[in-house]
Amino acid sequence: MPKRPFTIALSGKGGTGKTTVSSLLIRSFIDIGETPVLAVDADPNANLHEALGVTVVETLGSMREEAFTRHIPPGMNRQDYIRLRFRQALVEAHGFDLVAMGRPEGSGCYCFANDLLTECMFQLEREYRFIVIDTEAGMEHISRGTIGKPDMLLIVSDPGARGLRTFARIKEIAMQLGLEPERIHIVFNRFKSGTAPVDIGKDIPIAIIPDDSQVEAADLAATPVSQIPADSPARIAVLNLAQKIRIFAQERS
Repeated sequence: MPKRPFTIALSGKGGTGKTTVSSLLIRSFIDIGETPVLAVDADPNANLHEALGVTVVETLGSMREEAFTRHIPPGMNRQDYIRLRFRQALVEAHGFDLVAMGRPEGSGCYCFANDLLTECMFQLEREYRFIVIDTEAGMEHISRGTIGKPDMLLIVSDPGARGLRTFARIKEIAMQLGLEPERIHIVFNRFKSGTAPVDIGKDIPIAIIPDDSQVEAADLAATPVSQIPADSPARIAVLNLAQKIRIFAQERS
């Protein structure tokens, strides 16, 4: 029986570069041969696909609940239809697949999209080596149980005071929700020279990603940030992070 994939969720306050780190991490897993990877854009302001250079045609948020109860094609049960529709929303690319939560249409809430993601990740997870989940700011998907209990929570932070305080709050919430502290790690992104004098306990960054002009250049040129040169400082740092995560996954196995 195939082993369960190793799941990494990325969180942090808005603007810290979660999506950039997520896309570079997915690219790094591909570079070290850990494929296929499932990329999940669980942020309603979906832009992970842009960072990865793929196009999303349909999101889970655009799917209507009544379609799964009233409009199931003849000869199909609900589970088969959900699997079919999920695969239609899945973007297949070289080395990875991507599914986006998107926004619900109209005034609807995310409950149905969350349920779809939960059910479909369970159905598909054994096909992947790693699952990388770019979450929205906060802990909604973990508290709802949408993404289950990730094997690793990476809290992306800049080295400033607000970012470090947000890290401490997110870690506290994650632990209250049952995530063991050894699964929670801080990642410094856009690091230049030092950190603010904020006490974050004994936590040592699992990765320090330097401020990289090539990341900014990709953003200004509207090109996929995951495709910055392999020798760029940010990409090298995230490649090292991917290799560390691979060791964690091997130890879990």
